[in-house]
Amino acid sequence: MQVKYNGLVPFLLLLFSLHVTLFASLNDYHALADKQKLYDERYWKLLLHARGSSSEIDDPDFFISKDGRTDFKSELHATIDALYHEVYFDDNSTACKYPARKEWLKERLLLKDLPEVTCKEYDTLIKKVDPQAVTLIFADAHINSPASMFGHTFLRIDSSHESKLLSHAINYSANADQKTENGIVFAIKGLFGGYPGIYSLLPYYDKLKEYKNTEQRDIWEYELNLTPKEVRRMMMHIWEVHDSYSWYYFFDENCSYNMLWLLEIARPSVHLREKFFYQVIPPETINAIEDENLVAKKSYRPSKRSVLLAYEKKLSLADRNNAIALALANAKVEDIPKNTPLQERQYLLEAAAELCEYYYIENMIDKEQYLDTFQTILKERAKLAKGEPLHVKTPLNPDLAHSSSRVTYQAGSRDGYFNNYFGLRAAYQDIYDSDIGMLRGTQIEFLDILLRYGEYEKKTKLELEKLTIISLGSYAQRGAFFHPFSWRMRTGFDSDYLDGKSHFVFSIGAGETWGAEFGYFYLFADTFAYYDDKDSTIAIAPTAGAVIYEARDFKLNFDYSYRLYHNGLRGHHFKASQLWQVQRNVGIKLSYEYIERFIDDENRFKAGVDYYF
Repeated sequence: MQVKYNGLVPFLLLLFSLHVTLFASLNDYHALADKQKLYDERYWKLLLHARGSSSEIDDPDFFISKDGRTDFKSELHATIDALYHEVYFDDNSTACKYPARKEWLKERLLLKDLPEVTCKEYDTLIKKVDPQAVTLIFADAHINSPASMFGHTFLRIDSSHESKLLSHAINYSANADQKTENGIVFAIKGLFGGYPGIYSLLPYYDKLKEYKNTEQRDIWEYELNLTPKEVRRMMMHIWEVHDSYSWYYFFDENCSYNMLWLLEIARPSVHLREKFFYQVIPPETINAIEDENLVAKKSYRPSKRSVLLAYEKKLSLADRNNAIALALANAKVEDIPKNTPLQERQYLLEAAAELCEYYYIENMIDKEQYLDTFQTILKERAKLAKGEPLHVKTPLNPDLAHSSSRVTYQAGSRDGYFNNYFGLRAAYQDIYDSDIGMLRGTQIEFLDILLRYGEYEKKTKLELEKLTIISLGSYAQRGAFFHPFSWRMRTGFDSDYLDGKSHFVFSIGAGETWGAEFGYFYLFADTFAYYDDKDSTIAIAPTAGAVIYEARDFKLNFDYSYRLYHNGLRGHHFKASQLWQVQRNVGIKLSYEYIERFIDDENRFKAGVDYYF
């Protein structure tokens, strides 16, 4: 019996032949990759965000292999297989999802005959962003937000447009709404990885508006010397991770740290993350990229707050009040004295326009009033001559700031007895440190320990002098245009109690601060609660203090409080210190402290050296 030939058998044979050929090719590519140990190469681990034995990306959807987060070899093989066994040929294909992986593997393994795919979304993004160069952006600290006191860094992808405002920003942040989330809850959850962290791409203008105007934070721009090829490589990887999450940790896996991954992928010869051990402080990432010679140019964008403070210095008291009245529509332009000099009149109207916008941002006036008042002021200003542009003084660059960790050695007298003091602080800054490159009046400390060794009460021993678990402070200075309140809090152990022994203490205070070019002084109402295994004591203390700058390298501090304890006891507490910042990371301090005790008063004299690292 003769079987009719219908062409199906040759077709099946062809498919089988192609499958066998492809299978053999894949095995060859696997063998070649294993021979070169590509799975152990630094760049493959960079693409996976691998540190140690696992990836820092926690989203399982980022990996092709089910064991890809910890088995880098398995993820490499799975990627090769997926590139050749495409199920989809559009934006859902492996090649479209992982363009950086595909390009690197093609280069290293000389992959051939890969399936053709169409990546409309990725191509549209590249056309829209038009990546030509990269700039690291540092948004300065937010003085009244504990979660933002370290500052924030992100990247700007510069296009061929002349205006940088048309560029796009790459940001990494915790996926939480800080406006609705309780600030303390946000800080605690941020410390322990309570939020997923995600990359996002958005217009640079929006980020600039958020930080420079809404949050009143100065902006520093560090243009990088990346080549177009390196910028393209970074953009491919940004596309790979933009839908993936990693748990956000305030101290290490934060905004700044995750920018370093992108820079290392752009230029794999640099080693940025290795410069950090247990914490990544945003200003220190600036030093890291400068150490690797990545910075080509630096520039400064003052916040609306800095601009208004510059106007405040130019205006007389009467002109400041007139500017406020105009901005709030409580006065008209006709109310400005006729004899006001032209330049002063120009500055007054410019300041009023800036204030009007600020009041709207702060919800102090509604939109209708803002638009009407703002336009009226600008029309009046347009009638005048051009005038002298306002000069906003550029502050010292954040890259001049001291490092975040500190070791201390001090020698001194405690009631006539010689003592040695040894200290270590994990982070970051108090008002007794140099604030060169820092936002003046901010304090944020974690894990600051000071041990005392020497004779006291006729015994020589090693004792705990102080242990600060956390200390936060905002000495925000008041002026004509701004009226912030100041606050500070601390929890830990100290020996400032009535008996001279270390006790657990929690303190919190609020007040006001006034400043000038040479420094600032403050008035606080502080409360203290001391605890031990037997009893607890509560005290209130009116406090006055001053921080005086003799020069940028010299800093003089005074702090006096009068403590009234709930048991009827009272005590004076006075501290004075003089800092000389010898080098960026070396400071010499002299200090005197007087504490009125229940039995005997105590005088402490110290001289020591601080080294920051």
